[in-house]
Amino acid sequence: MRVVCIILYGLLIAHAALAQNEKKATRYFADAVNQRAAKEYAEACATMERSLAELPDNADAYSLLGQWYFLDHQFDKAAETFRKASLKCRNGRLRFGKPLAKSLIYAGRATEAMGLIESLATIRDSADWNRLRIHAAFVAENLPRSTGVWPVNLGIRINTDAPEMFPSMAVDTQSLFFTRRMSNIDEDLYYAMADSCGGWFKGLNAGAPPNSSSMESSQFISADGHYLFFTRCDNRSEDGSTMGGCDMYIAWRVAMDSPWTQPMPFGRTINTPDYEGMPSLSPDNRELYFVSDREGGYGGYDIWMSRFENGLWQRPVNAGAGVNTAGNETTPYIAPDDRTLYFASDTWPGFGGTDIFVSKRERGGVWQQAQNMGHPVNTAHDERSEYLGLNGRTLYFASDRNGPAGNYDIYQTDIPAIHGANPMSYLQGVVLDSISRFRLSSAIIIVCNEATGDTLYELRSNRGDASYVITLEPGKTYALHTRRMGYQPVSDTLVMDTAYARSPMNFDIAMLTIGYNPIKPIHDSLVGSIHFEVNVTELSPSDKAAVYAIMEPWLEEKGLNIQVNAYTDNTGTPMINESLSARRAAIIAKELISLGINEAVISAQGWGEANPVTSNDTEEGRMQNRRVEIIINR
Repeated sequence: MRVVCIILYGLLIAHAALAQNEKKATRYFADAVNQRAAKEYAEACATMERSLAELPDNADAYSLLGQWYFLDHQFDKAAETFRKASLKCRNGRLRFGKPLAKSLIYAGRATEAMGLIESLATIRDSADWNRLRIHAAFVAENLPRSTGVWPVNLGIRINTDAPEMFPSMAVDTQSLFFTRRMSNIDEDLYYAMADSCGGWFKGLNAGAPPNSSSMESSQFISADGHYLFFTRCDNRSEDGSTMGGCDMYIAWRVAMDSPWTQPMPFGRTINTPDYEGMPSLSPDNRELYFVSDREGGYGGYDIWMSRFENGLWQRPVNAGAGVNTAGNETTPYIAPDDRTLYFASDTWPGFGGTDIFVSKRERGGVWQQAQNMGHPVNTAHDERSEYLGLNGRTLYFASDRNGPAGNYDIYQTDIPAIHGANPMSYLQGVVLDSISRFRLSSAIIIVCNEATGDTLYELRSNRGDASYVITLEPGKTYALHTRRMGYQPVSDTLVMDTAYARSPMNFDIAMLTIGYNPIKPIHDSLVGSIHFEVNVTELSPSDKAAVYAIMEPWLEEKGLNIQVNAYTDNTGTPMINESLSARRAAIIAKELISLGINEAVISAQGWGEANPVTSNDTEEGRMQNRRVEIIINR
């Protein structure tokens, strides 16, 4: 009887101790959760460890602690936590097998993970286990093949305790643009100027505009430094279709030291109620790559592309199966060679998180199957938002490898040739009047491969200073064809030899007025103009009557050529004004065709805000400049 009493007493003591341990474990558990919510990450993990010391078989505590270590990128600790859980908790091997395998893969212990997967994989969960098996096999094969040098952090002048992402530079590399997330909530656009030692001065907020009370992110600076494309979130519109929560905007500046204009959103062709963002422009600003989850993709976020043709952004097309997957593809960047695309993906085989991939464009515009950039560019952490220098080897990108998930810094590294792009230089200059030396904005410059005649780029001289910039591959000969209203076309041949690989070629384009040619004078007659209200691209009945009245005396004439030149005022950005004027020119040309005029004799062109007839300082002046001129050539 005495022995029984001793046993019962011992059981009561043990039960009381267990109850006390459970009470402490519960208190520590709650404290840890509160610390994590307060972003006291290290303290939360330590407190949860104390909870497990009191109650070593608490599956919920193991689950949270393992997740926290994983999110904090302490993958070995996460693996150790899930291993303990699999041994000490009921059904632990089945419950914690997958997070343990994933943690082992991210910790670089892929072979160990493969053994675990083979021992635990079940038919019921075959899809999940198969994804882990593919991931482990990729890391086991590719981690030992690490190539290149370890990326270098850009340092405290650029990177802070806040996340920095989306590096971007104009071709002169004198300013670095990037995004910074403040208080882990709002994002703004920042910039830093190059110092004389190959580094950067302290990053500064870009101010308003382009920043606003909304979120601005993922900017891209055009090659000439005059255009800024970016994503703005928290947008709403009255009709609910022209803009969704996040859309793409564009701002412009006259010169490199001028303020940015008020940003304007892209139209409905680009922006929808779905997500649109993370823009990247081709070197001539004529191809726009961006991210969207709109219908018609492969699933999740896809990369799309729109071309700027005939003054209009065309309907976007999906980049295709060589790039996009059923997962998320983001942060596209088209390299200066205009045929190498970099982007981030969480679905193509990688080392973990989001990795950076590269795809080459084949003839016909098809993108080859994406290739992982390899280690050490990619790691078990998140790598994204890429930018490649003109040399085709210097890569800038964002990674959270030195912090918890999402705490990005910007890095720089040199990449192997197999993942690089063709080295490029650039051509720069201004377009001007041969006699007066007056600078000519909005001149159209077409760049062709001199050997094949293929058109490579079409661009315009800048509104503010009539400058132009275009990236070209050294060691080739190029043909330049320049035209502008009121001036004779100019054709030039340029040999960009390899000496220009290290510095740009400077070339100013001089143009003569049409009337300067004494041999075959051309008689142009401005027979009438149609004026438009702001943003209007349709003809009213009175406008149609006006077009008929202008053309009625000429309807029976033979051997005429008709020019339709459309212009805008100077509000908004030059690219949007170019698009607006092109649409107005097209509708006037369509109206002329409806009058029985042969389409072959009509030349319609949108010239944006070039060639104003009066000052844009007043609404009356701006109304006079928003016009379409009909010119008869005889």
